[in-house]
Amino acid sequence: MRVLIFVMTLLLTVPAQAASCYSEQEAEAEQAIRIHSELMVIGLNCQHMTPRGWKNFYTQYREFTSKHQDLFAGYERTLISSNGGSERKMHDMRTAFANQTSTDAARMRPDVFCAKYAPRIPKVAQMSREELRQWAVATSATERLSKPMCH
Repeated sequence: MRVLIFVMTLLLTVPAQAASCYSEQEAEAEQAIRIHSELMVIGLNCQHMTPRGWKNFYTQYREFTSKHQDLFAGYERTLISSNGGSERKMHDMRTAFANQTSTDAARMRPDVFCAKYAPRIPKVAQMSREELRQWAVATSATERLSKPMCH
C-alpha cells in the first residue's frame, strides 16, 4: 500500500514540477513572443515617425510577422502547452509584454522613444528565421522569464 501511495504521489508531482519551470524551448518561445509583442508596440507608436523614403515601421512589422507567421504560431503552441493548454495565459502574457513596452513609451517623449527603439524594426525585417531564433535564445539567457529554467 505504501508503495502504491508513493508511486501515485510521484506520478502526480512530476507533471506539476515540469509545469513550474521552463525547458530551453519554452524559454525561447517566451522570449520570441516578448520580442514580437515589443515590436508591435514600437511599430504602432513609431509609424508616424518613419523617415521619408522608408517603408512605414508598422507595415514593416506586419510584413515581418507574415514572413515568420509559422514560427510565431509554433512559439504560441509551445507556450499554450507549457501552461496546461490555456490560450488565455499565453494571450495574457502577450498583453503584459505589450503593456510594459507601452508604459516605457508613455514615460518618454514619442520622438525619444522612437529614436531609441524604431531602428529595431528595419533590423528584424531583414532577419532570417535562424537569426530570429538565436535572438530569442540569447534573450532568454538575459531577460527575466515568467518561470525558472528547469535543471
